[in-house]
Amino acid sequence: MEIQTEAKMKEVLNFLQQGNPFEAQKIISTLFESDLDSKELIFTNKCCIFWIESIKRLRNTEDSYEQNEGLLQEWKTFQSYISRDTNTYEPALDAVQHGFFTKALERFTELLEEKEPYQRAEIYKRAGICHKKLGNFDMARSFLMEANSIYPNLSSVLAELADCCSLCGEDKYGKLLFREAFYIDPESIDLSFLDSELIKCLIKITKEKKHSGQALQYWIPVYGVLNGVLNIKKELIPQEVVKLKKEIYAKESEYKDPSCNAEILVPRLLNCYFRLMDHYTLVHESSTKCNEILLKIKILDSTVYQAYIS
Repeated sequence: MEIQTEAKMKEVLNFLQQGNPFEAQKIISTLFESDLDSKELIFTNKCCIFWIESIKRLRNTEDSYEQNEGLLQEWKTFQSYISRDTNTYEPALDAVQHGFFTKALERFTELLEEKEPYQRAEIYKRAGICHKKLGNFDMARSFLMEANSIYPNLSSVLAELADCCSLCGEDKYGKLLFREAFYIDPESIDLSFLDSELIKCLIKITKEKKHSGQALQYWIPVYGVLNGVLNIKKELIPQEVVKLKKEIYAKESEYKDPSCNAEILVPRLLNCYFRLMDHYTLVHESSTKCNEILLKIKILDSTVYQAYIS
C-alpha cells in the first residue's frame, strides 16, 4: 500500500467504524485512481459494497419486525461472503464489525420497551450480542441476564450468556449454562455468534467427527462431555427427573422405528443419558441404576460408551 493511500485509509476505516460505508467508498474510489492493485484497498472496497447493499436491502424492508429479524442475519451473510476471500485486511474487518454492531445496538436499544415478553427477551438478547461483539462483555452479560429474567430458559439466550461468562473468565458457570442450553433446545442456538474459545473448541471437535447441519448442535454437548469440557454436573429436582425419564422413554420408543431420524435421536438420547448419570452420581444413586444407564449407552453407541467410561 502506498504512503498516500495508507494515510487516506485511516479516514476510510474511521467511516466504517461509524457505520458509514457510503463515505468510506467515496474515498476508496479516489484512491483506486493511483493505487489500483492494493489488496487492502480491494478488500476494503468489497466490504463497503456489501454493506451499502445491505443498508439498501434493510431500508427496502417496510415491515419493522422483518428489519429487526434480518439485521443480525446480515452479519452472518457478510461472514459467509468474506470467508471466500483469501486476501483479508484485518483493520477493515475490525472497523466494519465495530460500525455494524454499534448501529445495530442503536436500533435494538430503541426497542427495549417492547411489551410482549418473548419479543422483549429477544431484543435484549440481540442487544447483548451487540455489546459482546463490541467487547463490552460485562454489559452484554447484564442484557442477557435480563433477557433470561424476562423469558427464562431460552436456549439461544442461555448459550449467549454462557459465552459471555466464558469470555469474562467464568468458565465454570459458562460450562453449566452451555450444557443446559444444549439440553433444552440445541437447534435454536446460533453458533455463528458464539466467540469463546470453550465453545469454538467444541464446535471444531464436533465438526472433525464429520457431524454437520442440524445434527451438529445435538452432538456438541456429547463431545463436550466425552472431552471433559462440559464437566459441570447438575443435580435435578424430582420433577426434572420425572420429565427426563419420560423423554428418554419416548425417544427410545421412537428409535425403534426404522424410519426415525437416528442422526438426531442418537446424540439426543446420549445427552439425556449423560444428564441422568450426572444426577445419579451427585445423589449417590445405587450402582444398579447407574449400570442400567451405562448399558443403554453401550447398546446405543459402543464408541461413545468406551470414551465415556475411559
